[in-house]
Amino acid sequence: MSQTSLKQKKKNEPGRRYSKESLDAEKRKDSDKTGARLSTQGSQELPLHNTDSRGYVVRNQWSRTSRSPSTGAPSVDEPRSRNTVIKVEAPNSSTTSRTSSASPSQHETSPPPQTSEKSSIQQTPQNRPITQLESQPPTPPETEPNSRRTSAKMYTGSDPWAHRENREPRDLQLRDYAHSCDSREGMPKTREYPRTPPTEWKPYVQRRLQYGTSVDLEPEYISDGLQQRQRQQTEEDEVDEAYWTSVSMLYEKIPSCARPRPPKPKHAITIAVSSRALFNMVDDRKIYEEEGLEKYMEYQLTNENVILTPGPAFRFVKALQHVNSRLRDLYPEEQDLFDIVLMTNNHAQVGVRLINSVNHYGLLIDRFCLTGGKSPIGYLKAYLTNLYLSADSEKVQEAIKEGIASATMYAGAKDMAYCDTQLRVAFDGDAVLFSDESEHIAKDHGLDKFFQHETLFENKPLAQGPLKSFLEDLGKLQKKFYAKDERLLCPIRTYLVTARSAASSGARVLKTLRRWGLEIDEALFLAGAPKGPILVKIRPHIFFDDQMFHIESAQKFGTITAHVPYGIAQKRN
Repeated sequence: MSQTSLKQKKKNEPGRRYSKESLDAEKRKDSDKTGARLSTQGSQELPLHNTDSRGYVVRNQWSRTSRSPSTGAPSVDEPRSRNTVIKVEAPNSSTTSRTSSASPSQHETSPPPQTSEKSSIQQTPQNRPITQLESQPPTPPETEPNSRRTSAKMYTGSDPWAHRENREPRDLQLRDYAHSCDSREGMPKTREYPRTPPTEWKPYVQRRLQYGTSVDLEPEYISDGLQQRQRQQTEEDEVDEAYWTSVSMLYEKIPSCARPRPPKPKHAITIAVSSRALFNMVDDRKIYEEEGLEKYMEYQLTNENVILTPGPAFRFVKALQHVNSRLRDLYPEEQDLFDIVLMTNNHAQVGVRLINSVNHYGLLIDRFCLTGGKSPIGYLKAYLTNLYLSADSEKVQEAIKEGIASATMYAGAKDMAYCDTQLRVAFDGDAVLFSDESEHIAKDHGLDKFFQHETLFENKPLAQGPLKSFLEDLGKLQKKFYAKDERLLCPIRTYLVTARSAASSGARVLKTLRRWGLEIDEALFLAGAPKGPILVKIRPHIFFDDQMFHIESAQKFGTITAHVPYGIAQKRN
């Protein structure tokens, strides 16, 4: 060895001794925490280990005191071992001191310690590799009731978990055992039972015929009370069968009454009718005016199932439905039909009685508008109304101001027979189909000036009135029947009943209708004569006029009239 290397070795020796001494001191501190030590002859120490009630060594399996000083602190990635390693040095009687005076070289060349037969503790010198105990891996940690620290048991012998890993599932063992039993000679095989299909449901009558009842038993074995109950049951069954037989026969006799679908509002001719115009509610109105709204509501709820009698617009609505039926026969997919809407300011609670009455008479009214005391005029345009009929003159005036054709309905004073196969509508001329410009001249300047004015402007069409659009709708439907060669059998017929004179002022009226492209079936010029007697011959379902004295004259003869509050005649009245 060279001189330089010897110097370097001596230079590094004190530092090495210092590091060894410091490691020994740390080892003694760790051993003091684990238990008491026994003094030995040399510098080795034997710590006493904690044991449980069965004699097994109890150590914290994650304790850091079992590490060797030479190995240093474990890294984070290094897994912790569950095997407990105890380091002891061989006993030596020559010394009892805890500190060792041996040099580092003596530690390196010290002989290996001997292992005691009574103890399973292994020696772990500094430079000797660490070995495991003879015992097998402990059982899973168990928590002692008096300690929070988990403990591990040291078992000896074979691995206690080996038989569990190699154990087969119990169901597989039972299956193998069953197969082995079947394979033996003379042993009965496992019986397989067939699966029964689900029973089919059968009515009570079939089940009685299939299984029979106690009625089939001999009477001597049946008590009197049981026989009586069976007779009652038999009688009830016979009554039920007879009832359902009669009901089925009744429904077979009734023809199929498929309710037609209402037309689309954008194509239909919408006729809005109030409840008092459609039904006779004069007595109901008196209760409302004399006793108030609450009594009126109570009366309607009490008489909910009492059918209302027909009102002034009832026959007119029935005639409109007949026209729809004829159109559907000729044009099954026709949408240009009449659509009746029940428009009323009644409360929704009254709606039940109205619905019952509508269904009772077979009226095809599908759309209702119950405003609960609020004026329904605001809903007329939303329902695309072409004509509004009501028994309230104030609401009709509101609708006229909104530009909607409206009229106040009045019933006839006498009963009159009406045609059920043809809709008949009669119109006055001035302030109904036409404007009231000619009436202004007649009222302001007299009849002579009126006749001169009409002759002078004979070729000038009159301005339209509030009911002109409804006459156009009727004419459009008439042409559908004319196209099918049904002119003579057309279910719509229109009339012009006017107080004008045909010779002096009739020509301008007819030329105006021609210019509009409208046809009128009958034109009656009365030259100021009463209209009542003529209307009796016509028997129209409705007659529109703007002057109340003509309305009252027609009412006396039983004609159903509709007053149109439009024109100069209303201002003078």
